[in-house]
Amino acid sequence: MVDVEKVQRLRVDYRNRQVRWGFIWALWCAVLWGAWYVPGTAIYYEAPFVDLAGSTGDYLLAAMVITTLNAIAVLLALYLWISVLGKAGEYVRTMKQVRISRWYAPAGFAGMLAIFGSILAIAYIGAAFAAVAALLYPIIGALLARVWYSERITRQAAVGILIIVAGGVIIFAPGIADELTGAGTGGLLGYVGGALAFIGWGIEGAIAGRALDVSDPDVGITIRFTAEVALWIVVAVPITLALAGTRLWEVIGATLANPTNLLLLALLGLTFGFCYVSWYKSFPLIGVGRGQAIAALYGPMALVWLYVFTLEPPGWQFAIGALIAVAGSFVLFTERRDVLEVIRAVPARSGAGPAPRHTTTG
Repeated sequence: MVDVEKVQRLRVDYRNRQVRWGFIWALWCAVLWGAWYVPGTAIYYEAPFVDLAGSTGDYLLAAMVITTLNAIAVLLALYLWISVLGKAGEYVRTMKQVRISRWYAPAGFAGMLAIFGSILAIAYIGAAFAAVAALLYPIIGALLARVWYSERITRQAAVGILIIVAGGVIIFAPGIADELTGAGTGGLLGYVGGALAFIGWGIEGAIAGRALDVSDPDVGITIRFTAEVALWIVVAVPITLALAGTRLWEVIGATLANPTNLLLLALLGLTFGFCYVSWYKSFPLIGVGRGQAIAALYGPMALVWLYVFTLEPPGWQFAIGALIAVAGSFVLFTERRDVLEVIRAVPARSGAGPAPRHTTTG
């Protein structure tokens, strides 16, 4: 005879362990994601980037080179990670399953735009702004989850979205108002970069939630960065080469010739690579929305990391906006368990991709 009560207790214990580890992974993501902004800022003070301040084109070239090398550094760190875990064979097998791996190409493209936007925001506005601007990404993730997964937006979720929007107004509005009235510092592209960051990461989170239904998180994130590196090399580098000419190779060569840059790229790869590993691991355990909400703590963490290493306090609007946006994220994704027990509708199978599953996020 099967002990039904014991089975039920084991199921509850298993689910509680899942939730606990989901929160642990999301918190690790926040810590490492916040730390990524330190080397991401420091590299701008090294040659050749410190000399690329003469024009908008130079800043764009610098951001492009840094983002490309960041993606390669992250991919190398992830290759090391899956090799240590013994998942290299699974990586190859998943790559060959086009119905699964194809989901990581648009995820890589969205993430590519987000990282480029964040690097651009660091250059034009500063790391504090770049860090807190992306905190608006749960809005995009929630709206897309509503469209793609039929996840419900309840009254509490709507309140959370409004709170996040309020935080975004505090973060963006003062600087944009100054730019539009001519009182700014010519950093409008930085605000565009901040918008790219939260839109890109919101889209990526929604896509990742679909792809991770049918693939391992360690393998999935490695495929996602494989796609991003391929996009940079196959698409972005030729376009940049056509616009900047041989200056692109000069900047790349000067970057790699500076030993400090190699150390900073290694730090970029390790912090961002394992932050992404933690982010993707949290999604199947506590849901995309909840994982995004906890990971949003990276904003305040980034401000702390930057203050520790630079001793420069963030602007008041960044600190207040970050706290409001994080509060909104928690309101958005901390529904009661009975509301969140089944968050996705199950559409008819169309053959267009992996079938969504019933998940719990509470």
